[in-house]
Amino acid sequence: MSQPQAPHPVGQLLKLGVAQAVLFVAGALLGRWIGLQLGLDAFGPNGYGNREIFGILLIGVGGGGGVQLARAWYDRKYGKPQR
Repeated sequence: MSQPQAPHPVGQLLKLGVAQAVLFVAGALLGRWIGLQLGLDAFGPNGYGNREIFGILLIGVGGGGGVQLARAWYDRKYGKPQR
């Protein structure tokens, strides 16, 4: 059985939070840009049709991907945080 891991210092967890926030925004903006390039405007003037829904989906996937990328970086550098 492995020994319990000590809690991560607050400074390290702050790095995780900031990295997740920054990469969430960057990923969402990238998803928005890709959507616009494909003609999928999430904020289109026609209400919520299929093109707008897929544009929103791309923004969500981009933001979520950014958060996961930040988490993977943190886990690789410091190990998984204790829950």
